[in-house]
Amino acid sequence: MTRLALLAVLVPFASSLAACGGGSGGQVEAAAALPGDAAPSSTAADDPVLVAPSTAAPSTTAAPTTVADTTPATTVPPTVVETLPVPDPPPPPRADEPYVELGRIQIPKIGIDTVLLQGITLNTLDLGPGHWPGTALPGQIGNTVIAGHRTSHNKVFRNIDQLAPGDEVIFTTSEGDFVYLVRETTVVKPDAMYIVEQTYEPTATLFACHPPGSTRERIVVHLDLSSGPVTPVAPSV
Repeated sequence: MTRLALLAVLVPFASSLAACGGGSGGQVEAAAALPGDAAPSSTAADDPVLVAPSTAAPSTTAAPTTVADTTPATTVPPTVVETLPVPDPPPPPRADEPYVELGRIQIPKIGIDTVLLQGITLNTLDLGPGHWPGTALPGQIGNTVIAGHRTSHNKVFRNIDQLAPGDEVIFTTSEGDFVYLVRETTVVKPDAMYIVEQTYEPTATLFACHPPGSTRERIVVHLDLSSGPVTPVAPSV
């Protein structure tokens, strides 16, 4: 076989191997696949932290308590332009994070009454539900995003699939008590970063791994503020 003929065979093969994650970069490419189809025994099976942003359309997989419409809520900007909170990017799962208590979260329907922490690394979520840094604080205009475990450690969000429209979620901070009502529940892929997007109304989002014991998807409970003082965000200059 001539050298030109040999190259004609090897070049397409090398390209195919790279596309499938072969060679020295193969392990990195494989790690980017959706995690946790099978439930391992480690806490990796209960890591609700979202992964890189998605450009895919929202999932329409329905959770047991979901309503029919699973598209992200759209909001209309107010006539006075406001600067919405800016969510931090997803952190490394075991990044160092200080222990900071923001207040408490209560969900009477499923018996939750526990401390609310600041942060969403596994080091924080192993201790309790955590607030996504950079998202709105409870009672603030914007989207208050809270993550929690379902099967490991505190298992605080184990039964959030039982929440139905109208159920209460109560946040207590130094600013007061804020009652949110469940609007709907959806199930999304781990890269559905749109669930942390900010809104021009006071809303909140709870999310955790789904199904229990797997990180294949995320269950997301969408909330709207029902009562409590609303803290406006700073106007843009």
